[in-house]
Order: sequence, then structure tokens, then C-alpha cells
Amino acid sequence: MATPTTTGLRSRMPNPLPFVPEMAEVAAGLHRVMKNGSIPQTTVHLLQLRAGQMLGSTYFTIRETGDLRRAGESEERITAVATWRDATCFTDSERVALELVEAVLSPNPSGERVPDALYAKASAHYDHKALWTLIMAIAHIGFFTPAALIAKPIPGMPPGQNYSE
Repeated sequence: MATPTTTGLRSRMPNPLPFVPEMAEVAAGLHRVMKNGSIPQTTVHLLQLRAGQMLGSTYFTIRETGDLRRAGESEERITAVATWRDATCFTDSERVALELVEAVLSPNPSGERVPDALYAKASAHYDHKALWTLIMAIAHIGFFTPAALIAKPIPGMPPGQNYSE
């Protein structure tokens, strides 16, 4: 498998940490929550990949695709995230996580984004701790969305090395 080339790619902005070091504390807290063991890391990566696809973020989609590959996920499951509703390779719990991230990220001018029926479905698959962990995994994407879309970190580069300066 070829490593993505980053030759010539530049971020729009420099690394934010010298300017807003407090950001690292928030990010570290979100990472700790997402790794608390209440939901599989695969589920976190799947929902974050779907969020990246929906947001049109090359940075997120490359990062999450790489994380899923390193975790041993099949190409079938990785590529099927975009069409998860028709794919047969996801568990019911993964489907609920994917449906939840889509609901949160999709405007719904005619009603709630997360209706009671979807919450009930998620609650049937996840206890309170796991559901809060899913919420924080979605919040993680929300926290970094402006950076990914405005500052444009370099796709495929590890954190801390994904900015030009």
C-alpha cells in the first residue's frame, strides 16, 4: 500500500498550538473520553470517517481511513461507510452510531435533527457512558471542523506535523 505523498502540499495556516496552547488541553480531554473503553475504537473511527465525508474534509477522511486500515479493517467496510445504509457489513450498533452522526451534521428544517425515535434506538445499543462517549466522538469532529476546513492541515501527516510552519 502506497503512503500518501504530501510533496508540495501546504496548510493555509501554521500550527495553532503556539498561538492557542489551551487548545491542546481540550483536544487531550476529548481523546481520553473517546478511548475510555465504553465503545470500540472502530466505531469511533467509522463515525468520524462518515463525518469527514459529510463535511467534505479530505484531512478527516484520510486520517480516519488510515486509522481504520491500521486497526485491520477491511477495505469493504471502509469504502462502504459512504453508503452504510445499504451495506451489510456493519453491526446494528455501528449503524446507530453512523445514523447519529448523520443526524447531528445534517440540517433538518422540518424538525429535530435527533428525534426521540433515534435517541431511543441509540439508547437500546449504548448505555449512558457509551452514549456520552459517542456524543464526545461527534463533538471531537465538531471541535476540529473549523481547523480542518479553514486552516487545511496537510492530509496524511501526523498531528503536530500536519501544518506547514
